[in-house]
Amino acid sequence: QVQLVESGGGLVQAGGSLRLSCVASARAFSNYAMGWFRQAPGKEREFVAVISPSGGTYNPDSRFTVSRDNDKNTAYLQMNSLKPEDTAVYYCAEGPVTTPDERQYFSWGKGTKVTGYS
Repeated sequence: QVQLVESGGGLVQAGGSLRLSCVASARAFSNYAMGWFRQAPGKEREFVAVISPSGGTYNPDSRFTVSRDNDKNTAYLQMNSLKPEDTAVYYCAEGPVTTPDERQYFSWGKGTKVTGYS
């Protein structure tokens, strides 16, 4: 089974930036879409961004930019102009379809925590 490991979370002041990384163990990384999701305390998990195998992206919030380096089996989430309400555990996930629907993803990381403060 594919193992996904997120990193890069931490404490960030409002207006600051963070870049999250997600490293995949599988050699077929370049064949799959990589999605980013987050779950805030007391809330359901929600979609953040997704990148297709070829690099097409969908990110409803323009403050968040997703990218990937297939040579490094790594996906990234660049987060700018962070707000306290962006506080959440951020997860990456791998799946066969480029979609915001979390049900389409078959592998998930354990998450990395982002805490924003004002």
